[in-house]
Amino acid sequence: MAAASPVTFDDVREAAARLEGIAHRTPVLTSRTLNALVGAEVFIKCENFQRIGAFKFRGAYNAAAQLAPEQLAKGIAAYSSGNHAQATALAARELGTSAVILMPEDAPRSKREATAGYGAEIVTYDRYTQDRTALGEALAEDRGLALIPPYDHPHVIAGQGTAALELLEDTGELDALVVPVGGGGLIAGSATAAKALHPGIRMIGVEPEAGDDTKRSLEGGVRVTIPVPRTIADGQALPTPGEITFGINQRLVDAVALVSDEEIVQAMRFAFERLKIVLEPSGATGLAALMAGRVDDLPRRIGIIASGGNIATDRFTELVSR
Repeated sequence: MAAASPVTFDDVREAAARLEGIAHRTPVLTSRTLNALVGAEVFIKCENFQRIGAFKFRGAYNAAAQLAPEQLAKGIAAYSSGNHAQATALAARELGTSAVILMPEDAPRSKREATAGYGAEIVTYDRYTQDRTALGEALAEDRGLALIPPYDHPHVIAGQGTAALELLEDTGELDALVVPVGGGGLIAGSATAAKALHPGIRMIGVEPEAGDDTKRSLEGGVRVTIPVPRTIADGQALPTPGEITFGINQRLVDAVALVSDEEIVQAMRFAFERLKIVLEPSGATGLAALMAGRVDDLPRRIGIIASGGNIATDRFTELVSR
């Protein structure tokens, strides 16, 4: 008898109700130019228009809102390279509490400034020599804070799944859903919702070539750890999948495609010039996979989650001008 999943479709629906009126219901874009380019009908869920500029707000708020009042009053902690940091900081502000965020020293300046702007205290570490999970757990314990991890938490995963739920409500049945993969929370939640609504849908994750830990792990059947990847997709620069997310993705994800940094930049440029939207590198990997032909047996109707748009003007200009 199979073990029960730590995240169910009911959890995603309850998260959607909890987020109603708090999170944005983000738009879905289509482009005849893109359709002609890739040879399929493509629907882009624009989470770059979500609060804090990325899907992460969904999971952070859903988790924080379920804390006991006495714990919430003590404050919350998180560790993140940027988007979950901002999401947790804003969730704390919305719920009337404080946040302490552990961020890598080389996190994008714009993301650090935005996190501080939402009122959070920032503590830094070296992502290449220090273990952020251990540091984050110690920080939360020392200060008596509730730790909300960026992906490996059932409430976070359920919150992220609301993006796919909205997309499918707006588009109807899709043949495939293409989702960026970092720690695996977005695709785990998305797959939970999508497979419940349409069991035949193909769930396709996308990672940067330098950060293929989930692809290796799914192919090997065990969680694989790689050196911290050096890629422009900073939100996907992780060494290993989450424990909870990996278990879900083993059951529900059909394939993982890889894209190069140059293919990511080409997708960012296309999104800016033709779709009139700004995507950060991690937010553009799904689009990059389609444009570069990385999805095998291309289906007819495809959804993409454009997961975020948090990038400083100078960094965006530097990348797309290459």
